[in-house]
Amino acid sequence: MGRLLLRAFAVSAALCVHGPAAAAEARAQLEGDLDPDLRAAIQRAIGETGDKIETRFEARRRARAAAEDAIAVLRSEGYYAYVVEPDVSETDPPIPLVRIAPGPRFRLGQPAIQWQGQAPDADTEARVRRALDLEPGEPGRAAEVVAAEGRIVATLQGRGYADAVAQPREVIVDHADSSLTPSYRIQAGGLVRLNGLEITTDGRTRAEWVRRLAPWTPGEAYDPEDVAELERRLLDTGVYDSVTVALAPATKATAEGLRPVVVSLAERKRRTIEAGASYSTSEGAGVDVRWTRYNVLGRADTLSLLGRLSDKDTRAQAELTLPHWRRAQQTLRLGAAAYDVSTDAYDETGFGVRGDITRRYGKTSYVTMGGSVDASRTKEREEEDLSKLGRDLVTIAALGDLLLDRSNDPLDPRQGWKLSARAEPTVILGEENLPYLRLQVQGTGYVPLDKQGRTVVAGRLKVGRIVNGTVPEVPASRRFYAGGGGSVRGFPYQAVGPRLADGTPRGGTSLFEASAEVRRDLTPRWGFAAFVDAGSVGSEGAIDFDDLAVGAGVGVRYNLGFAPIRVDIATPVANRNGEAAFQIYVSIGQSF
Repeated sequence: MGRLLLRAFAVSAALCVHGPAAAAEARAQLEGDLDPDLRAAIQRAIGETGDKIETRFEARRRARAAAEDAIAVLRSEGYYAYVVEPDVSETDPPIPLVRIAPGPRFRLGQPAIQWQGQAPDADTEARVRRALDLEPGEPGRAAEVVAAEGRIVATLQGRGYADAVAQPREVIVDHADSSLTPSYRIQAGGLVRLNGLEITTDGRTRAEWVRRLAPWTPGEAYDPEDVAELERRLLDTGVYDSVTVALAPATKATAEGLRPVVVSLAERKRRTIEAGASYSTSEGAGVDVRWTRYNVLGRADTLSLLGRLSDKDTRAQAELTLPHWRRAQQTLRLGAAAYDVSTDAYDETGFGVRGDITRRYGKTSYVTMGGSVDASRTKEREEEDLSKLGRDLVTIAALGDLLLDRSNDPLDPRQGWKLSARAEPTVILGEENLPYLRLQVQGTGYVPLDKQGRTVVAGRLKVGRIVNGTVPEVPASRRFYAGGGGSVRGFPYQAVGPRLADGTPRGGTSLFEASAEVRRDLTPRWGFAAFVDAGSVGSEGAIDFDDLAVGAGVGVRYNLGFAPIRVDIATPVANRNGEAAFQIYVSIGQSF
């Protein structure tokens, strides 16, 4: 019975995940008086095919296979008094047939838990019975019977019973009263308390540093979330090829009954060299070379040197990253860069240093605090003088950044939302001193239109404001701009917003961007998207909706497994301002 239930569960799960296959005709025709939803579920399980049947032998083989799939679906939905007969039509070519009489739908009886050995403490036992969550009288679906067993074991392990296992369960199918009554045989084991770490590495990582990352103190009850969190903290560093964190077997328990956690670290190569090249009709060509050295200090640190040569941004940059600095889930980044940036709006040459600390809260929430100092020469145009004016500036800026990510995937989100907020108090020192505050907030949301998430409606809203600074006072490199692949598609980089008489982007002190996108999977690999983007950059006061630029387009997505490759083509719809008829964007990951 257990294997039949597992097969039924697998079939029902496949129906939920994959849905119907795209093909010419059903593998077999169904006959019988069936509930419409049940008929549809069986038909999805049987599937479709474009292959033609040549012989009655092939038709009969397909009918038998379809009958097995139909039985699995019937059991998964609580029909155990079924009659299923595979057959073949007398037509030419022959048609596979499956005749089904489902019988009554069986209902759940009173489920029972039989403890094998010592039962857990009373509070844990009460939690286990609540986690069972099977109501007598509900349809006796096989998948729910199996899932309840998993919830029992997970609840026990979450309460410190690390060795809890399920013994073969007994499921009584009573045809007299059309009931299905599961009885779960559970071995809880004893309450497990944790000790320290046993660490295996190739010697570069300092064991004492790893021990400080454990989110428990010796003597605490086992919690699988704590063990998973330690593994997450080590993986977050990005310097290991693989990380394994697991509770040691009971044979390694101390005399006090404490069990260590075994950590195995496979460290990546000490050094890597990466090179990349890019080309865009709007942003020109570029070449990047990055040299990275891992674990110099034996605490999962990263030292990287970057050299970039491009039409828009040429720079030499160094960065040191110290994960879990002074406390777990806290990363220190120190960097320095010499740069030469040339855009349509401004030119800037300078040198800067920066440092920031990022703290992770939960799995996907981050708070960053930091600061930077830049000494630069900025060349920018103004209305009264279209030749580029030079300004020598020292810019001192602080940073506060918040990211809340409640989406299901960072590169290909299909449900949930994200919210980010950024504040940069800044002081400009030069011919005239200027303190100002740069604020920016962005929210995105993702709503699936079907259970499988094949069709998703995504939306984005972003606003920004510079307080206590006008456009002439704020250096051009610090103003707001819009347009481009991550902003308003259909317009080139920086092309949205006010311009000078010669067409040079002027930038602004306020920003508004909005996007709406429909994403649809056509196959497991290929999909498409249709989108509308809008944006506005204002020179003073509130957001200027009268100067709203709108672009629209379509795109193709190819799923790499970890993220999609995105190719979008977009055209200006409103406020074109002489832009090209269309723009093309290529990148990895969704646009937002």
